[in-house]
Amino acid sequence: MPHTAHGHGHAPDVDGQAEILDLDAEVLAEHTASIIEWLPVQASPRRIVDLGCGTGAGTFALLAHFPDAHVTAVDSSAEHLHRLHEKADQRGVADRVRTLQIDLDAAWPDLGTPDLVWASAALHHMADPDRTLRQVHEALAPGGLFAVVELAGFPRFLPEDAPEGRPGLEERVHAASERHHAEHVPHRGADWGPKLTAAGFTLAGERTITVRIEQSRSDAVGRYALSGLQRMRGTVADALPAEDLTALDRLLDTDGPRSILRRDDLVVRTERQVWAARRA
Repeated sequence: MPHTAHGHGHAPDVDGQAEILDLDAEVLAEHTASIIEWLPVQASPRRIVDLGCGTGAGTFALLAHFPDAHVTAVDSSAEHLHRLHEKADQRGVADRVRTLQIDLDAAWPDLGTPDLVWASAALHHMADPDRTLRQVHEALAPGGLFAVVELAGFPRFLPEDAPEGRPGLEERVHAASERHHAEHVPHRGADWGPKLTAAGFTLAGERTITVRIEQSRSDAVGRYALSGLQRMRGTVADALPAEDLTALDRLLDTDGPRSILRRDDLVVRTERQVWAARRA
């Protein structure tokens, strides 16, 4: 999942954020399913909490894999939860989903005693993630599993010989974005294994999922690239040389001949890091 603040209330562009979360869910659906299939659950969970659920990528993947489960989908955004509820109705699983709007950095209501807690691209947005880990540990049923999934930055899409005669354009955009996030999102890129252990969990598994999607016929890949680069432009514009900004704007001009939506050489490239931790 992309790095958006759906774990708590710092989302000024809710519509754009919801769109990119939906695209993330669509483009990376196969990889999300493979992560869930890998989880070392001791028995099929019946009570699941999806922390920072966004518009439901994890929620619906979990419901599909665990047909007897019910999911409490937690987010701070009413718009995200509304979208998730609409999708649940459309998919005929509304009776298996409960939505809950809360600020995960504030006091939590009773989430029940879940067998599985799922947090994808959410923990690094917390003001005090160590506190969140302790809260999850306290809420989980004995033997329950906590799955933490983090994306290694927003995916790359362009070939290495970047367009517009600007080799390395995408890498420079990402480098500027990383510098911005290092200052404003200090927990991004954290090693959650030691943090989980310190919170009382026993680490049950860790893996890295390499994502490389080539020759996709879905136009979702182009829209995903467009949405992601548009959001990054808002944070890196002042850090890029004028020539890079011009080249980037050509890619983002959906009506222009060099629009990223017109490209047939996009490749989705990223990694997902997964930690599975158990409450003894």
